[in-house]
Amino acid sequence: MPKIFEWKGYKFFFFSNEGKPSEPCHVHARKGACLAKFWVDPEIRLASSWGMSSNEVNRLQKVVEREASLIRRKWNEYFNT
Repeated sequence: MPKIFEWKGYKFFFFSNEGKPSEPCHVHARKGACLAKFWVDPEIRLASSWGMSSNEVNRLQKVVEREASLIRRKWNEYFNT
């Protein structure tokens, strides 16, 4: 489970073997028991969330938008794409 970065107690990461066939670039954000998944490609959007308020999800989406190039770079480096 490669960690990409942390922000205000949230850990942003992806799983090393998600989906068959492999899913497009995305990132998970977790803080405690709360979790959200954001698609990064083809566009940044919420895939799912558990235990988070809409304000929390909106803040996290802005972080994903700001860090999208880092997320894509780390994804491509890990999966050799």
